[in-house]
Amino acid sequence: MQYKRVLTIAGSDPSGGAGIQADLKTMSACGCFGTTAITAIVDENTVGVYGVHPVPIDFVKGQIKSVVEDIGVDAVKIGMLHSSELIRAVKETLSFYGLTNIVLDPVMVATSGDKLLQDEAISTLQNELIPMVRVITPNIPEAEILSGRTIRKQSDLPEVIKSLSCNGTVSVLLKAGHLSEEELTDVFYNAETDEIIELRSKRIMTRNTHGTGCTFSSAVASFLAHQLPLNEAVREAKNYMNQAIAEGSKYEIGKGHGPVHHFYHFWK
Repeated sequence: MQYKRVLTIAGSDPSGGAGIQADLKTMSACGCFGTTAITAIVDENTVGVYGVHPVPIDFVKGQIKSVVEDIGVDAVKIGMLHSSELIRAVKETLSFYGLTNIVLDPVMVATSGDKLLQDEAISTLQNELIPMVRVITPNIPEAEILSGRTIRKQSDLPEVIKSLSCNGTVSVLLKAGHLSEEELTDVFYNAETDEIIELRSKRIMTRNTHGTGCTFSSAVASFLAHQLPLNEAVREAKNYMNQAIAEGSKYEIGKGHGPVHHFYHFWK
């Protein structure tokens, strides 16, 4: 028997709700064996981010090398990459090993509002890394930065999502949680079939949204590792995300934005 293996390349969150910690919980909950390449040690909790300690770039590359050459990789999730140098190093390493089943969460700002990506790295992310991945999963603020457009309402999303697809070569899951509509409708552009799919769900009123971006993108990568078709993988990830938020809303943890409940299916 073989595990479905997902490598996450991201920062570490000591509070356990986002970053590497959220990725590993999600991958485990979705039936995968998670491995990691830690890009930064972040000092944060549910209230805010207090510091970022970058891991040396060669050490990040070494972690990826160690995982790929021994364990193997069925899918990759990329999260926090704070600098242009790191973005290029990750791109080169993934290209060297021919890894293509890649989901990129373009992490720029934490749920608390704290910046996690250097300004000069945005164009590097956009022009060098995004074109080589299979799926990107921006939220509204990230989509506005990447597209250079203001997003005010749901009807703005289809046009924006196409503009983020690198001329129809990269699939885009645009998360609509920052909009004010009563019904939450994420929009997915499948670049492989050239179709746009609406993913509707009831909006859950909760402050426990720490790590939702990490969790959603890790779930997509996990279901792709299970070799689900792209549309089905995204739908399964959306269902998992909805339940994790709903069950997490029943708990109180931390003084700020608490986490979702990654293991809702297993905890009774």
